[in-house]
Amino acid sequence: MQQPAPFDRLLQIMDDLREKCPWDRKQTLQSLRQLTIEEMYELTDAISEQDWPNIREELGDVLLHLVFYAKIASEQQQFNMTDVINGICEKLIVRHPHIYGDVKADTDEEVKRNWEKIKLKEGKKSVLAGVPASLPALVKSMRLQEKSKQVGFEWDNTEQVYAKLEEELHELKDAVAAGIQDGIEDELGDVLFSLVNYARFINVDAENALERTNKKFIRRFQQIENLAAEKGTTLSEMSLDAMNALWDEVKRTEKASRP
Repeated sequence: MQQPAPFDRLLQIMDDLREKCPWDRKQTLQSLRQLTIEEMYELTDAISEQDWPNIREELGDVLLHLVFYAKIASEQQQFNMTDVINGICEKLIVRHPHIYGDVKADTDEEVKRNWEKIKLKEGKKSVLAGVPASLPALVKSMRLQEKSKQVGFEWDNTEQVYAKLEEELHELKDAVAAGIQDGIEDELGDVLFSLVNYARFINVDAENALERTNKKFIRRFQQIENLAAEKGTTLSEMSLDAMNALWDEVKRTEKASRP
């Protein structure tokens, strides 16, 4: 018997699972939600590591979740996978008039501006409406800034952004001196928001930069744990000066090993 096309095969397997598997039959939109978030993080981890075999596997897991949601929706007589696919096809055509219409857009910035204008015409009340409320704060700040940029709410140059960052740092220092916790939190938030903005202006993804430092810290910290163990001790038994000495040793070793 001829094997069905891969996507049709996946849809058929989902039908079988919903009919015959007690676990799959029990799932709802709500029960799958957190699992989907976990799958997305696993995919982003694989992308961060440029682990192509794992990226392929995690894309499959994410695709399974999309099919799962569409199957549940079809059981509730809301929509099916065909409706989902047709919906995104129509959206892409409408939002790319420079491809499927007579609008001119030669740069990615022009494309993004047109995209936001079309979304407002579709009924969005704010250019910020498309930023999910549950996004992690750092990613959300980047998306808010990118969205507001599309209507011209943007600094002219990097120097202005850096000056704003310095201004916010001074305000944070004043707030710390005043000792009012709410004020300190507000000003620290302003510093972080300004730093994310500065990162955009120097073409750095703040989320990726911070994650890179997280991984560097984990790597170096685990190395000083190993060095302490080789000396027959643990970090908790060492002074801060001794730990800093090991940290500097790790940094020197890393620097010397670079090409």
